[in-house]
Amino acid sequence: MMKNSFSKNQVCKLQTGAKIVGKWHQHPYKIVRSLGAGATGSVYLADSANGLVALKVGMDSMSITSEVNVLKHFSKVQGQVLGPSLLDVDDLVTSEGTFPFYVMEYLKGTELIEYMQNKGAEWLGILMIQLLGDLDRLHTAGWVFGDLKPDNVLIVGPPARIRWLDVGGTTLVGRSIKEYTEFFDRGYWGLGSRKAEPSYDLFAVGMMMINCAYPRRFEKQGEKTLSFLKQKIDEKALLAPYQHVILKALQGKYESALEMRKEMVKAVSKSTTYKHIPVKGASHSKKKTKTGKKTPRQKGKEKKSSYFIEIFLLSSFLLLAYILYLFGQMM
Repeated sequence: MMKNSFSKNQVCKLQTGAKIVGKWHQHPYKIVRSLGAGATGSVYLADSANGLVALKVGMDSMSITSEVNVLKHFSKVQGQVLGPSLLDVDDLVTSEGTFPFYVMEYLKGTELIEYMQNKGAEWLGILMIQLLGDLDRLHTAGWVFGDLKPDNVLIVGPPARIRWLDVGGTTLVGRSIKEYTEFFDRGYWGLGSRKAEPSYDLFAVGMMMINCAYPRRFEKQGEKTLSFLKQKIDEKALLAPYQHVILKALQGKYESALEMRKEMVKAVSKSTTYKHIPVKGASHSKKKTKTGKKTPRQKGKEKKSSYFIEIFLLSSFLLLAYILYLFGQMM
């Protein structure tokens, strides 16, 4: 019965509705649908005794064991839950062979680029500040995320918070990056090596921001890749407040995620400071009658302008309070 649920090329492929039971723990799971596939295996949405979970079936025991160790370590990084919680680790026995799998928390949320498109440009800096805080904790613990890209993060909440999905590319500091996606890989752009170090992830953060402005991405052109990327940054208003930060990240000029986070906070603070109040009539001089008195119409206009200014100031205060609240949630 289970034979039709798998492919015949030693890659375990589960079909919707397939029921599996772990060899050692005997926990049953029912496959709901596929969530995606990567270099180390496939991830499925599955139904369990405790509700919906994400189940990853691998092709290689060593790779799966490495990912399991990363997930276990994530739960110990300064009390912060960086990735999905690990729920179960077992083997799946089939007629095609035995495949290792692990089960993790299923995160419900919105993809980064979709979230940005729905919520607005002001969220880019706020979310990147939170992401950089998480990366600093990860780097301090001796790991580099590696395959950092919008596809591997999810926005959950409220309050809005980035959570990591696929930890397959996570690598110990000092080793070679084992998984990467070209657009977010500094090696592809000729701007650095594939050595696992904080600056590798920070380059990817800069490219994630660019990806938010160019959802369809683009390929490199010519040998002067930094000039090409700078041109792309200059062409998008979304990236204008963060140009300096992104360029430093692309050139590997940040020593740590914390350093980049501090400059991102400054950039966000400047971008949310209103320097112009777009109130109709505010720039025109007040006209008076020959006697020096204002007409009822002029008084009405001034009252209306005052009303708009009060609303604007109140809105600005609430926005600032909310941003400070989000920062507090990210610490």
